[in-house]
Amino acid sequence: MNITCTLAQIAGEALNIYLLLMLVYAVVSWVPSLRGRWVDYLAMAIEPLLQPLRRVIPPMGGLDISFLVLILALQFILRPLIANSIGHACYVSY
Repeated sequence: MNITCTLAQIAGEALNIYLLLMLVYAVVSWVPSLRGRWVDYLAMAIEPLLQPLRRVIPPMGGLDISFLVLILALQFILRPLIANSIGHACYVSY
């Protein structure tokens, strides 16, 4: 296994973890009783990517569409790039 393959796999797992954290952040924003100090740390990971999007796409009627745009961008832009890297770098030769 080469270094490119390993890095692509790590990037793929990091993307999965980040998407999971975004989902948790969304649920916590809807259920205030789940809030705690740990949400501040979660916000430090999620908000830096959401803030630039919110300047372009402000919340409409209380609905934050920037969150959905970020999830779609990660899924449809980054995931294929990572998968393409894994596909080209991680082949098994017999």
